[in-house]
Amino acid sequence: MTMDIQARDDGPGPEELRGRQGLEKLRALTRLFDQAFGIPGTKWRFGLDALFGLVPGLGDVIGAVVAVYALHVARQLRAPGIVQAHMLSNIAIDALVGTVPVIGDIFDFAFKAQTRNLALLDEWVGTPQATVRRSKRGLLLIPIAIVAVFAVLTILGVWMLFIFFSWLVGLASAA
Repeated sequence: MTMDIQARDDGPGPEELRGRQGLEKLRALTRLFDQAFGIPGTKWRFGLDALFGLVPGLGDVIGAVVAVYALHVARQLRAPGIVQAHMLSNIAIDALVGTVPVIGDIFDFAFKAQTRNLALLDEWVGTPQATVRRSKRGLLLIPIAIVAVFAVLTILGVWMLFIFFSWLVGLASAA
């Protein structure tokens, strides 16, 4: 990590200059995919990603292409691995929840992984150390969230089994 920051202090190399140009292209793509259209009378915005997401598979494929480009730009900018891992976690969350019909479409409308990743890269370009610390904290929360989700699903599953068996016992006693 120190070498990345030192390399930045020596002045941008050709790869980093391409990364900065890529960042501007990514900014335009993100605007198009996440914020191109507004809902009149509200602050809510959506883009082509939400529209493509209505076609099964299409939104996921196109979103993945933009996500891979964002990671490419992060590599060109020499963003540290932890920042790229944070970007990957945003992509994974978006892809995972996006597989659920209807809920995934609503989630895509609200979560906007591309906008989050662009903001993360912008933040890293401005304040690298603070962004690295925030990314480390954010990545620590992912295992905690996974455990919490599995715990809730397990509790719900046990509760549903209890209700089912209570219903069966009620049927058996009524007969």
